[in-house]
Amino acid sequence: MRVRIALKEKGIDYESKEENLSNKSSLLLKMNPVYKQIPVLIHNGKPVCESLIIVQYIDEVWKDKTPLLPSDPCERSHARFWADYVDKKIYSTGRLAWATKGEVQEAAKKEVIDHFKQLETELGDKTFFGGDQFGLVDIALIPFYSWFYALETCGNFSMIHECPKLVGWAKRCMERESVSTSLPDQYKVYDFILELKKKLDLD
Repeated sequence: MRVRIALKEKGIDYESKEENLSNKSSLLLKMNPVYKQIPVLIHNGKPVCESLIIVQYIDEVWKDKTPLLPSDPCERSHARFWADYVDKKIYSTGRLAWATKGEVQEAAKKEVIDHFKQLETELGDKTFFGGDQFGLVDIALIPFYSWFYALETCGNFSMIHECPKLVGWAKRCMERESVSTSLPDQYKVYDFILELKKKLDLD
């Protein structure tokens, strides 16, 4: 999702190939032999792996179009810090909040809400994390908007109650065509997670 958003923000035409992660293609294994994971951007026959690294690569290669990172080195480092925070904190605790039960789930729910609140504090009253400019941190975080309904339903809490400014930010992001055409429907994500939970219970 991050890579698609970045490419669309830059107005770059691309070809997308879906992967069956239970039966990975020879192309994926060749292009990302270390992690064997998606996404992989293949540009001029060379692979670039890991979503945040790919987004920064896109920004550097097509630097004449819609910058995704600030020009100031300090501000650029600040954006990279918060994008990294999203990577390190939201996915792992968010997954625990919907994939577990009891005390583990309660602890994970509290932790993920705390992480979202920290991000909301960083956002403050700004339109986007970089101010008026949609950029790297927004691209890093906005895919998790498609998790909100599942997190709320499985964790029994309200994002609008806990983090109203973050929800407002997400809705502003969704007004961008690059975002709205790249994110899956929240309810479909919830249905997918329910199926996944059944499989986990069976295991």
